[in-house]
Order: sequence, then structure tokens, then C-alpha cells
Amino acid sequence: MSGTPSIGTWLAEAAGRAGPDAGAVVAGEPVTWRELDARADRAAAGFRALGLRAGDPVCVLMRSSVATLAVWFGLARAGLVEVPLNPASGSTLLRYLLEHSGAAVVVCDAESEGAVRACAPEGVRRVVVHGSGQAAGPDRTDLADVLAATPEPMPEVDPTAPAVVLYTSGTTGPPKGAVLSHRANVNLARHTVGLMGYTAADRLYSVFPLFHSNARYCSVMTAAEAGAGLVLDRTFSASRFWDTCRAHGITAFNYQGAMMSILHKQPPRPDDADNPVRVAFGAPCPPEVFESFEARFGVRLTEIYGSTEVSIVTDMPPSARRVGTAGRESVNYTVAVVDERDDPVPPGTPGEIVVRPKKAGWMFDGYAGNAEATSASWRNLWFHTGDRGVLDADGFLTFLDRVKDTIRRRGENVSSWEVERVVSEHPSVGQVAAYGVPSELSEEDVAIAVVPADGATVDPADLVAHCRGALTSFAVPRYVRVLDALPLTPSQRVEKYKLRADGVPPGTFDREAP
Repeated sequence: MSGTPSIGTWLAEAAGRAGPDAGAVVAGEPVTWRELDARADRAAAGFRALGLRAGDPVCVLMRSSVATLAVWFGLARAGLVEVPLNPASGSTLLRYLLEHSGAAVVVCDAESEGAVRACAPEGVRRVVVHGSGQAAGPDRTDLADVLAATPEPMPEVDPTAPAVVLYTSGTTGPPKGAVLSHRANVNLARHTVGLMGYTAADRLYSVFPLFHSNARYCSVMTAAEAGAGLVLDRTFSASRFWDTCRAHGITAFNYQGAMMSILHKQPPRPDDADNPVRVAFGAPCPPEVFESFEARFGVRLTEIYGSTEVSIVTDMPPSARRVGTAGRESVNYTVAVVDERDDPVPPGTPGEIVVRPKKAGWMFDGYAGNAEATSASWRNLWFHTGDRGVLDADGFLTFLDRVKDTIRRRGENVSSWEVERVVSEHPSVGQVAAYGVPSELSEEDVAIAVVPADGATVDPADLVAHCRGALTSFAVPRYVRVLDALPLTPSQRVEKYKLRADGVPPGTFDREAP
């Protein structure tokens, strides 16, 4: 079979090219790429011994570990469809995801077994448990037994077949499961290697979980493709981040969400630039800290724009930069910005970002079990990202916010991105999220939740005064909440739906209060 290989075939090829000592350190446990390839062989045989066959979905609720990698690549080698879920999912969400996935087998860490059993629908017939040390039963298997199976020949897997279902955040309804093929995953890893210029001499670092695409395809598979090393931690610590990079000889890391702002807000140290990191990759780094971050830490940043469904749509490598943007369309996609009728808008005009792949095998194949959402996302033969952005005359894309993150106040659209950018410039602010809350005059009022910078105290009235003049009058926040921490996803994105659900709790500053 020509072209991009399946993940199982790709791993064997990548491991064969890698040096014998090249590999990953996952939550402190080392494994070489060659060892991982051998473990995937055993895992594939072990899962097939459970009666699973190519195309069957298998839910996985595991924290990052070497065993998690073995499960991932073993499922792929056997032609099974992995459905990685957040182990910290609440009971309502977990029950929905387990049922919606249609999986008969669930793999989980021991600490998640109780939640899985409490939420599992009737269709789940077996739970495979990692790290419990308990005996197997009629509906229970120890993962150690699966990973110790004797390898056997596997059927050839079509690279266009589904490899994974990644559930995207459900902001206005239940999460949607994006179906991605083997070749889409491999293509993303290979593209990232080329974009970043990674070689076997590099050592990558990620703090993101394996139930999101970032760590999976832009760190794990990217490092294996380059024959590079990888350190994968379970949590992000701003205070320990650079020391970790020094200790492990890290040359590159991925970022997203609030990570760059948090790192930049850390107190300066005389050894900030004394680190082995040469490049970083992700989105978004706020434009007001972009160049100072590079100068302070001695790192070159490559911004991109993409999503679970459409990977790297635009990129801004150091050779073609316009700070404040996510770069221009990549070699794999065509990008446009359109109005509510899907007509292109002039350069400099905000609208919804829509994209098309330039070649096959670069994007998702639809939403699992949701033909209506798939069709709606692809209306007029463009994939609608749900993001607002602006294209300038030279084709550089600026991401503004989610279409549904736009705050509608008294007939005017307020960009949460613009509000956050202005508020974050205040020296007392460490983190900020802007969102809309219902107004007694209909539509919404602008609210912000802020976390003070280290050692600082936020004065809400002073913060509102700071916004006057920098923001159009209708965009100046009415409400200011001061919090110890913003609600964040594991990928460091703010969970604004939680802030909206809080409304205007007691103690919130109201600039219109008498």
C-alpha cells in the first residue's frame, strides 16, 4: 500500500530509523522507541485476544504513562479505534461519552475503575485495569496481562481507516467526537517535524495530556518521527518549567492556552536565558509578550492556528513572521474568512474562519454518530471552524475568539480577545478571561475574571479606569471578579462556560453600582 502508512507500520519504521537509546521519559519512566514498538506488538495481540476486531472502538481513561503509549500504539496496530477520554471527567459527561462511543471495552487506571463502573452503560462488557494488582474476573482484565501477550501477525490496516475519536469540548451542547484516520495522524507528525526542523539531536518537552491531539501528534509521534527524545510530564508547573528543561536538555516544547502568559508573568531570574531550549511551537502567545518572551528566554517561537479537526491550518515560522498573527495558510490548507452568508469578507474585516484541505488525508472524517453536525460544519464545501478571525492583505491570519465567545452588548459585538489583551497589559493582572453575562437590558454585559500577578493586588476600579480609552466605551467591562485561579482545561484553556454559569456572584465589582 503506497503513500502514508498506518500508525502501526509507521511506528515500526520510525523505531527502526531511531538510535537504540532514543525514546521518551513519560511521568519519570523511560522507554525507547524500539521498546515501544515491541510493546505495541504485544498489546495488539492482547487486545485481539479479548475478542476485539478491526474497527471496534475502545475507550481509554489513563494518565500519561509508558503503559498508555503501549495501549495507544497497540490498539492502532490491531486496527482498533482508540477513544481517549479525560480520566477526570465528571459522572454526567463520562456516562455520556462511554455510551456515545459504543465501546464494549474500556481501559483505565485503577483509580478510575470505580467511576467507569458507576457510569458504564450496558454495552460495556469488559474493563481492562492498569495498576490495580487485583485478580481478573469475568468482566475484568489486568492490563499487565494484555501487555504481556505473545505477538502474532496483525492484519494490514488501511491508512484511511479511523484510528481515533477525539472528543472536542462541548461549549453549547454535548461534546462531538472527531474521527481521525491513521494517515491524518501520521501526516500531522511529519508536517510538524518539517515545520520545526527537528532532528535526532532534539529533545522535546510536553505537559499536555494524551487525550488531546497536541501531545499525541505534535510531541510523541513527532519525536519518534525525528528519532528525537521526549519528556512527557503530567502537569504544568510554571515555577519548575525552566529547571525541568535544563535538567533534561530540552531543546523544544509545545505551548497552548494560557501557558506562555503564565511563564512570562513569573518573576525574572538572572538565568532565564541560560537554558537549552531553542524553539517552541503552538498558539497563542499574546502579541504583547511575544518578542520579550523570545528575548528573555532565548527561544524562537513558531505560532500556528489549527484545531483537532484540521490540524495546522496556518503557520508562522521565524522565516515569515508577523507578530500578533498565526501566520499564513500552510501548504496543506486553503483559508478564508467569511460572513454569516459564507461570502468572503474584505481584508481586515472580522468573520468566521473557514478552511479546505489541499490534499487528501489532512483532516478529520466527520463527527462520530453525528451526521447532522458533520454536514453543518461542512456547509458550502468549507469546514467552519467556529472561530472568528481576520485576514490581512498579505494573507496573515489573526485569531480573535470563538464565534460564540463574542459578547453582544446593546447591539454591538465585543471581542473577548480584545478585552483580554487590554486587561492583561495592567501590571497587577496575571491572567484574565472576558465573557458575557445576561443584562437586565437584554443581550449581555461584559464581565472579566482576573487572577492577580504574583505579589500584586487587583483594584477593580483601577482596572476599569485602565480600560477606558484603550477600549471602545461599549467594550469596557462592567463586572470584575478577582479569583485565585481561573478554571482551566488540561490544555490550559479557560473554561469560560463555568464562569458564565456563575453569573454575577456576590462580591463581584460592578462599575454601574450606585
